[in-house]
Amino acid sequence: MCGRFTLFADEKEIIEEFDLDHPIQNYEPRYNIAPGQKVLAVIHDGEKKRAGYMYWGLVPSWAKDPKIGYKMINARSETAHEKPSFKNLMSKKRCLIVADSFYEWRKTDSGKQPLRISLENRRLFAFAGLWDQWKKDEEERFTCTILTQEANTFMEEIHHRMPVILPKSQQEHWIEPVKWKPEQAHDFVHQLSMEDLEAYEVSEYVNTAKNEGPTCIKPIE
Repeated sequence: MCGRFTLFADEKEIIEEFDLDHPIQNYEPRYNIAPGQKVLAVIHDGEKKRAGYMYWGLVPSWAKDPKIGYKMINARSETAHEKPSFKNLMSKKRCLIVADSFYEWRKTDSGKQPLRISLENRRLFAFAGLWDQWKKDEEERFTCTILTQEANTFMEEIHHRMPVILPKSQQEHWIEPVKWKPEQAHDFVHQLSMEDLEAYEVSEYVNTAKNEGPTCIKPIE
């Protein structure tokens, strides 16, 4: 799964990396992004790419209670194209969820050890995400979920699942304003190449979602 990540890169760097033509409204560097909080996502509206904030935890448009989002922070890429909550989104509501690292917890004899994981060859990257718009009376909410997959050789020593990280060359293709069959989106994800990762241990300070700042990513000496 993917349950916590970071995005503290400079706003200008994000704009350049994702070829955006507008500032990011209310951008704030984050070192400990948790479910239920806002995440920076990029979509294509049919004319241009747009970056903005969505709540992490998918609330389908048909949901009666938005609290369902806390159960839908991740979607299994192997079956998302078959599930009622995700099938239509795989077809036409795909997004990039911007990050510069994520956390995972490795089981040890003394408990769970948090690690910060990033890409070896580039600082910024994007998770493959799905999004939806939920409305009830006067309330409106844009929400998203991160696709996950079986861990690769590097990650399997840490956890058996990992987020789907899009190669830079495939980011534009994932969000192109073209309606795919859900099966096409499934096949696209499962033919992606995986980039090299690196990881180091961080303190249990990051375990508490309200904790923020550079202390979250400080390596354990």
